[in-house]
Amino acid sequence: MALISRVSRLFRADLHAVLDRIEEPDVLLKQAVREMEEDIGRDEKRVKLLTHEHGRLGARLVDIDRSFAQLEEEMDICFASQKDDLARSIIRRKLEAQQTQTVLAKKREQVADALAELKQRLQEHRTRLTSMQQKLELLAEDGSQGRDDEFSTAPDIKVREEDVEVAFLREKQKRGRS
Repeated sequence: MALISRVSRLFRADLHAVLDRIEEPDVLLKQAVREMEEDIGRDEKRVKLLTHEHGRLGARLVDIDRSFAQLEEEMDICFASQKDDLARSIIRRKLEAQQTQTVLAKKREQVADALAELKQRLQEHRTRLTSMQQKLELLAEDGSQGRDDEFSTAPDIKVREEDVEVAFLREKQKRGRS
């Protein structure tokens, strides 16, 4: 029984190793990077839309504020002329404008909250994308170094401090003559 379980474990381990090699982590990572870039693109579009909506709501609130001054002026005229029925109509418009202002202010606040949350999520996605891109670069370097090391004939190059000093003095001397 112990022999069968050992063989079974050995077979599963070999199967997992084969699957790991088949999956090619660099390909999976490239796909994850593409998907993350698509998510970021969608989020950036959504940020633009929400920013536009936030501005539009703000402009609408400014328009309502302007209309309050006009309505107040019209009410003064109505009361001065003793036109109570006309004043009631203007008061109705003022109350509707106040309700609209309240609704728009709440909506603008909701848009601002959604925008802040989306910007935070976008920043997190960008951070993760950068991390994934760095991993991909490291994976690509590891893969290319393994192949390039076999055929590499570049010597180990080292520059001594004395060489740097001599080159520095030459450059300084050239510039001194000019």
